[in-house]
Amino acid sequence: MNISQSQVEAIVRRILGEVSPSAAASREIPKTAKVAMLTAQKKIEVKEFPIPALQDDDILVKVEGCGVCGTDVHEWKADPFGIIPVTLGHEGTGEIIALGKNVKMDTAGNPIKVGDKIVTSVISCGECFICRNKPANTNLCDKQGVFGLIPHNDANPLTGWFATHLLIRGKGSTYFVVNDLDLQERMLLELACVCVHALKRAQSTGLINFNSKVLVQGLGPVGLVMISVLRAAGVNHIVAIDGAPKRLEMAKKLGAKTVVSFKEITTLEQRVSLVKSVCNGVGVDFAFQCTGAPAAAKDIYEYIRRGGGMCEMGFFVNNGEYTVNPHFAMCNKEITIVGSWDYSADDYPTTMAFLRQAREMNIPIKELITHSFPLDRLNEAMEVNVSQQGIKICYVAD
Repeated sequence: MNISQSQVEAIVRRILGEVSPSAAASREIPKTAKVAMLTAQKKIEVKEFPIPALQDDDILVKVEGCGVCGTDVHEWKADPFGIIPVTLGHEGTGEIIALGKNVKMDTAGNPIKVGDKIVTSVISCGECFICRNKPANTNLCDKQGVFGLIPHNDANPLTGWFATHLLIRGKGSTYFVVNDLDLQERMLLELACVCVHALKRAQSTGLINFNSKVLVQGLGPVGLVMISVLRAAGVNHIVAIDGAPKRLEMAKKLGAKTVVSFKEITTLEQRVSLVKSVCNGVGVDFAFQCTGAPAAAKDIYEYIRRGGGMCEMGFFVNNGEYTVNPHFAMCNKEITIVGSWDYSADDYPTTMAFLRQAREMNIPIKELITHSFPLDRLNEAMEVNVSQQGIKICYVAD
């Protein structure tokens, strides 16, 4: 029987995951934890708090790392959610060091124990119309919560992954054991889940298949992971648009067949002509809008063929409006448009499967992580993100 290198790595990770709990179980729980708290715009301070007593439905996690999301940067720059003071970080992962007595399984129904590696998903209220009537769409919960976007309170100061420890309080929380994924994969999981959910929304149009020509506009971390998800799903012709040479180069490595620089091809008319020339002369079958820039977002309709479709996934914060002529952009072309917002907890198992598939297909998704910073340098991490010096920036615990 032939076993691939990636299969060997997965077996080793699984064995280590099974062996480590006994060691972790004997580890003492520290009395205090440190958090990198956003106390004012563009000001993150490391503070220390007592670790609250563990309740029966709680999980205490020793943080190993967390991605820096564009949403974190928006909050750091301008507090658009009005939640300062807050400990940010929602793309995190770590090791369970204590469990409440009622916690026996993760959200997927898998056994859970001290020593397991874990990630968190959304916190739903369980009471709104969506939670009561559309439980598969908890991303649309009226009172949805996310660890890392919860205003500080003294009762539980450990609510964000930019910390040494995270305390998961049981009610409404969702979490998953991910022992077979390495740290880099786990730090990319939440971001990948955004893209897996967007693909699911796109597939609902019936326009995504092996033969589809698909455009991804905007090659920040979301756009680049979107390319990876599309490749893993069997889309073979991806057109990628951005202005940064490093991001265009990475798009090629991840599987984009055609890359277009808006800094080299400066007019929309020229870019549309190029895209059509590689797409049967008519344009792409489907497009993913991954920028948060209104000026760019309005252009995307021009690249899409008549009868095609588009998924808008770039505006996770309110960055303003754009104007299009609905006759030409939508009606005359009969475009199918879907929006994509976050993800639901049930997207997580699919995303874990994507990460394993990316590993099997040698899609170099982990190369997206270009910078890592300790807890006391997260202001610098934000600056590096804003200046686009790297691609994916992460906090990695000491």
